[in-house]
Order: sequence, then C-alpha cells, then structure tokens
Amino acid sequence: MNVKFENVSKVQGLLTVSMDKADYQENVDKALKDAKKKVNMPGFRPGMVPMALVQKMYGKSIKADEINKLLQEKVFGYIKENKIDMLGEPMPNEEKEAGMSLDDDNQTFYFDIALAPQFNAEIGKEDSITYYEIKVTPEMVENQVKAYMQQNGKYEQVDSYKENDVVKGQLVELDETGAAKEGGIVVEGATLMPSYIKDAAQKKLFAKAKKGDVIVFNPAKAYEGNAIEISSLLNKKKEEVDGITADFSLTVQDITRFVESELNQEVFDRVFGKDVVKDEAGFRAKVEESLAQSFVPDCDYKFLLDVRTYMMEKVGKQEYAEDLLKRIMTANKPDADQSEETFKRSLDELTWHLIQEKLVEKFSIKVEEEDIKAMAREATRAQFAQYGMMNIPDELLDNYSKEMLKKRETVDGLVNRAIETKLSAAIKGVVKLKNKKVTVDEFNKLFEPAAAEPKAKKTSKK
Repeated sequence: MNVKFENVSKVQGLLTVSMDKADYQENVDKALKDAKKKVNMPGFRPGMVPMALVQKMYGKSIKADEINKLLQEKVFGYIKENKIDMLGEPMPNEEKEAGMSLDDDNQTFYFDIALAPQFNAEIGKEDSITYYEIKVTPEMVENQVKAYMQQNGKYEQVDSYKENDVVKGQLVELDETGAAKEGGIVVEGATLMPSYIKDAAQKKLFAKAKKGDVIVFNPAKAYEGNAIEISSLLNKKKEEVDGITADFSLTVQDITRFVESELNQEVFDRVFGKDVVKDEAGFRAKVEESLAQSFVPDCDYKFLLDVRTYMMEKVGKQEYAEDLLKRIMTANKPDADQSEETFKRSLDELTWHLIQEKLVEKFSIKVEEEDIKAMAREATRAQFAQYGMMNIPDELLDNYSKEMLKKRETVDGLVNRAIETKLSAAIKGVVKLKNKKVTVDEFNKLFEPAAAEPKAKKTSKK
C-alpha cells in the first residue's frame, strides 16, 4: 500500500492512497468465513452454505467494507503520523476517482484536504487591552440587602388592610336588591390582593377594610372584564364567567401581610454561614464583595470578546480553501443555511478557534477532571445565588453538580468554560491591562453594535 500527500496550494492538499489485492484480501477472506457461519439459506444447515454462494451474495459488499475500514485506518493514521494540520475531514475527489470500479483488484483513492492557515498568534506585555470592571454601587448593595430581607421575611395575620396585603373571606353573589342571590355563586375562602384590582373606584372599597367587615364590590368592574382574573377569583372555568356582572359581598375573615425580616444575626448566618459576619456593617461589606464577585464571569467574558477582536485584527485576514470548506460544511449539515453571509461568519469563527488553540498551547492550558468538577460546582453555586441562596452546603452542591456531569453536552460546555477561564487569567497576566470601572448600564451598552472595538497594532502576516 502506498500513501502520499502533496500540496495543491498553501491551504489545500491531495492525499492519494493506492492499494492492491494483497493489502485487503486476507481481511476479505476472514470476513467471508465469518459471514458463512451466520448465513441461513433454505436447504442448508447453518454454517454449511457453500462459500461460492456466500461469495456471490455478499462478496462485493464485504470487499467494500474491508477496503473502507483499511482506507479509514491508513488515511487518518497518515494524517496523525505526519501531523497534517487538517480542517474538517478528508473529502473524496470524485473527479479523480471517476471510472473506478470495485471489481478492479488495484484501487486508488484521492482525498482533498483543507489545510489550516499558518500564522503566529503572539500576545504579551507589548499588547494593551481594556478590562471592564462593573462598579458595585450603594444602591445595588441596598437593593440586595432588601432582597435578603424579603427572602427571609414571613407572613403575619393583621386586623386591618394595607397596600399589598392578602384578603381572604366568604364571597357571595348578590341580586338586584343587594341580598344573597338564590342559587348564586358562593366561594368559601376566596382570596384576593386588592392592590391588583385595576379599577380605582373598586380598589378604594378595600382601603380601610378590617377583619369582620363586609365589602360589596363588582368583580367584572374591578378587573375590567378580564375573564382569567375573574374566573380565578370565583373558582370557575374561564368560559363560565362570561356575562357575570353582579355585585358580590366579601366577608373578610383574614388579612395577611408579608413582613420583611430584620437585619439580624439569623439573617447574616442564613445568607453567608454561621458567624461569618457579626453586624450590619460587615453584612453590607460581604454583600458588596459577593456582588462584585458575581460580575467577574461577565467581565471576563467581555474581556475575551475584546481579546478575540484584538487578535483577529492582529493576525489579519487568513486564506482558506473556501470551495473545499463549503463542500465539507454541506456534507456535514446539508440542511443548514448555506448563504455567503453565514459562510463568512463560519470562517471568522474558524479563525478565532485557530487563534484560541494557539493561545491555549502557548500558555500550556490544560483542563483536568478536577477543573470540570470545580466549574460544575461554581455553575451550581451561581444558580442558587440567583435566588439569594448563598450559603449552600457542600454536600448539596456536590449532588447537584454530579447531576450536571451526567450530560455530555453539559460537560462539553463546562470544559469550554474552564478553558476560557484559564485563558482569560493567563492573558490578563501578560498584557497591559487598562482597567476601567463602569456602571451596569455602561457595561451592557458595550455589547451594542456601535460600541468601540479594541484595535490591534499592525503586524505583518507570517
């Protein structure tokens, strides 16, 4: 067997594989013998079908399979052994293979190979990139403290109504005279929040409500005919409340008010762990610290986007075997968008992927199993933090993160995040960082198309 590679251009090569009968026949004969043992044919005991019949029935397909196995082994073995920097996968050159027949003893196969462009992706102390840091404002700290107070609050029974209280009682449909309607709607334990009533006049009826009061109001007017809200209050199906315009009396039985917790040691311990903070000042300082830490992933993400823009300009436009890459993309995803605009974006993504690979190699970045576990724990911790749950036991974090690691797609995502985290840290350690503090709004505007992009120094292509 003979395998050879030649450069058609700087970005495309041709791999030729020539084999004769001796290269594959032994494997074909073995496969035919194995097939003979399994063939069932009327008139013959299992395994006793004559080889001539087996050959006639399966010979061509078995030969094709064995040649293909050998071909795959030699092609990818040669590419790996000779360190050919291939993009995508080898594509058969149908023009050169035209006229070939599987009946021939000698076989020659031709593969077009897309080659990665060769360039340097250097970054160091001579490069300067802005690192945006989100300011934690007193207002943000205050809002987060209030959120913790609400999360640790409780419901209390009160005697008189205030805005946002929940009112519960018996709801009775009335007739034109104001008396309970015979056979009318009666709802025991009806619950409503008067603050959600849309009609101002109807809402005002509840302003001075007390336990034991009887309030007469009109649900249809109160909710401006909204069938969903009316049906929820009357415990009816949506279609059943059409035409219900009567007044109802509500005998107030309970008024419930949500009361925020005080800022005390119980809240401090619940949020950050027992005795981590001792007073309100320490609590607010810890809240500010945790908010700042929560912004770091977003800031690092923006930093890597700017590194990408910077490096893409620095290495310049790269040459690709575009026609061949289009063939590869079409073969892999025949139903995908094949427009020129999409293809251009794909080339940009490919260039950044190649740059990223070179930077990962430059900084000797490796992702170990422990890195993936740690990233899963942090992702889990961040999910709990969104609900104000900061002090999560390690056992619970481990259980949730183990579930995440059962999904292949999730693991791949965690690996990419681990690489990006390490790459961001490595680059921040070597470039000149222009630290710039911005507000949340200013930071979000950086992602708008008009936001300025970092410019790279002009360098010659290598």
